[in-house]
Formats: sequence, structure tokens, C-alpha cells
Amino acid sequence: MTRQISIFAENKKGSMHKLTSILREAGINMSSLVANDSAEFGIARLLCDKPDEALEKLTAAGYMCRIDNVLCVEIADEVGSLNRLLSDIHNANVNIDYMYVALSPENGKALGVIRVPEIEVVESMLKDKGYTTL
Repeated sequence: MTRQISIFAENKKGSMHKLTSILREAGINMSSLVANDSAEFGIARLLCDKPDEALEKLTAAGYMCRIDNVLCVEIADEVGSLNRLLSDIHNANVNIDYMYVALSPENGKALGVIRVPEIEVVESMLKDKGYTTL
């Protein structure tokens, strides 16, 4: 299980630059970032090496943030590997709240970053099926 920061940010010019500047100044290294937008606001989700410090710095700068637990599952670099992972989750009758793909900072392998209910149960099921999780 991995701790991810979700940041509610205004959708305007320079917003992502400001957010990443705060982290750079604090010496926090991001390993992934995904941002989804709407007309006025968006949610940026990131993985980093110091989630508690990142949360503190971003909150102090006026961002609404929270830390969520997500699964990071290694995905082989071969045709159908993501589909196999999603099939195993589907066959376990688990709903995926959201998902994105990132690279592991440890070994450069692809990771499925997945938010699911009952995260511990799903993580155990995936490990039993031979998946590597972070």
C-alpha cells in the first residue's frame, strides 16, 4: 500500500507550476503526477518520497489536500499485462474508483496506481495471484 496526495487546485494558468515549486523548494521528489480538470478546479494526485511533509507544505500554501492509500501494482511490459491485472480485479468483483499508470522510482517498471475499496483485501488477493505491490 502506498500513500498518495490528492490536491484540490484551481484550474488556471500557473497552478501546476506553483504546486511543483512548493515541492521543489521543500526538497520533495515526485515519482508521479496526474491531474484531472473541470472548468474551474481540478484534482492533482501525486506520489512522492515525503507525503507527510508534502501535505504540510501544500496545506500551508492554501491548498486543500488529503492523503489516500492506493495500491501500486507492478505491470509487466508485455501485451495484455494491464488487461490481466484488470481481469483479476474484475473477477474478484471489485470496483476501481480510479486508476493511472506511473513508473516505479525504484526500478523503472510500470505501476498500476489503483484506488479501490477494501484495499487490504484486494492487495492480499493480488499478492496471492503473484503480483508485486509496493
